[in-house]
Amino acid sequence: MATLTEIPALPYGVGRITRGWLGAAALLFVIFVAGAFAYSRQYIHGEEVTGLLDVGTRGGAPWGLYVVFVVYFVGVSTGLMLIGIIAELLKIGHMRSVTRIAEGLAIISLILGAMSVIVDLGQPLRGILNFFQYARPMSPFFGTFTLVVSGALFASVIYLFLTLRPDAAILAKRKSGLATFYKWWASGYKDTAAERARRERSSIWLAFGILPLRILAYSTLGFVFGLQVGRPGWQSALQAPGFIILAVVSGAALLILVAAAARRIPGARDELSIPMFSWLSNVMTILLMVYLYFLLAELLTSGYTSTKVGWRVTDSLLTGQFAVLNWLSIGMLVLATGMGGWQMVRRNYSLSMMVAAGGLVTVSAILQRYLIIVPSLTTGALLPYEEGTYAPTLIEYGVVVGLVALGALMFLAFLKVVPILAIQKESD
Repeated sequence: MATLTEIPALPYGVGRITRGWLGAAALLFVIFVAGAFAYSRQYIHGEEVTGLLDVGTRGGAPWGLYVVFVVYFVGVSTGLMLIGIIAELLKIGHMRSVTRIAEGLAIISLILGAMSVIVDLGQPLRGILNFFQYARPMSPFFGTFTLVVSGALFASVIYLFLTLRPDAAILAKRKSGLATFYKWWASGYKDTAAERARRERSSIWLAFGILPLRILAYSTLGFVFGLQVGRPGWQSALQAPGFIILAVVSGAALLILVAAAARRIPGARDELSIPMFSWLSNVMTILLMVYLYFLLAELLTSGYTSTKVGWRVTDSLLTGQFAVLNWLSIGMLVLATGMGGWQMVRRNYSLSMMVAAGGLVTVSAILQRYLIIVPSLTTGALLPYEEGTYAPTLIEYGVVVGLVALGALMFLAFLKVVPILAIQKESD
């Protein structure tokens, strides 16, 4: 049987292991191992090695960088899946080339979100083993992660499986070390009119099922914050819709970055065209305007009607300990909106400018999650506690960077097994 390095026939670099790919994979694996080592320190010594502390007498924040990335990863996954499904349902021609990238990234991000929950638990095995005995189904947190992990992840994998069956049937006919794998994936798919119609109907019904499931699951994550008692800064009707808007914005930004990098794959440059990037840029820009309006509405509401403690949270964002991060994050969003709006008005799009805007939005989205979580925990208690502090330690940074490296490594493996773009139908 041929080895992967001997396979010449598969498209878009599938199955071909190059020196560049090996170098990138080796570097990411080393970073992941370093992150796993950091987590081993936390697992052995407990969360004392992190910056996480209880509120009140210990003056800290029980949720920190890990929960920030729970919200970010699950949000990105939701946004990517919504973009991919909507593009498929609306038959947006120039967007269909990027839906496969979106689906793969969505699944990987969802896995990383679940892993972020696990690393946030002081004793993850104890939590998993006792889940069924002590879980509270009435809790929004329970609803979020049962829907996300057991529902959304399963549905997303099935959706990717169905959409790739035609390509798998084509690749199964080509002589390669992956032919048996593709034959299994194709599951007897025949490119007939009846088979195509059946697959189309299945994909549409599954897409209609995934859309509300994804929106409900991520909205429920917003409710986890909005329904917390005694936490000014979280009790807003805009919490859940704000989460959804920022999720789609984050997904569009990440998709722009990854698709731009994927243009270097042989044969992908023409398919990943500027009209596709411009559509993503327009979606990102319009929703950024909506999100900035949400931020302004929140600021005016908290500024004029908040209690003393509520104003303390707002003041920490405007002039206090979180002001630098807050204004930096808002400035990035405004700059990205301006860059996208300028191109939209002129109808002249620059890939480098869209990539720059996507990078700004990605960094700002992570900061926004941080600013949603930490200020309310350290400055927003209604009980007579002193203001707390939170500073992530090297252990937390190491674990998070390790998770990001693991996600990138999974995506590199995805590229070597799955054609990043749809394959043209072969003639018999």
